[in-house]
Amino acid sequence: MERAEDGWDFEAELWEYKGKGAWHFVTLPPDVGFAIRCATEGRRPSWGMVAVTVEIGDVAFQTSVFPDKASESYLLPVKAAVRKAARVKAGDMLKVRIVLQQ
Repeated sequence: MERAEDGWDFEAELWEYKGKGAWHFVTLPPDVGFAIRCATEGRRPSWGMVAVTVEIGDVAFQTSVFPDKASESYLLPVKAAVRKAARVKAGDMLKVRIVLQQ
């Protein structure tokens, strides 16, 4: 993870949830998840979702990351339209930039 002035840059694998809906996710590295928890302390809703702006390659989008007990970090959902625009698929390593929304 590289701490950018206003967010975090990291690489992580895009993976597909095999349950209903075939959602695709990136699991944030634990150190990024910890930094987000610290930066949003007292501002998160009780369920812990955090609004973010994300860049994958040259594709920028807004979404929310949500806490994941298994990884002790956050999951970033990546919609089909974003995957298509960024030309990525499950199993690809992605360069991700994530910034907290104010």
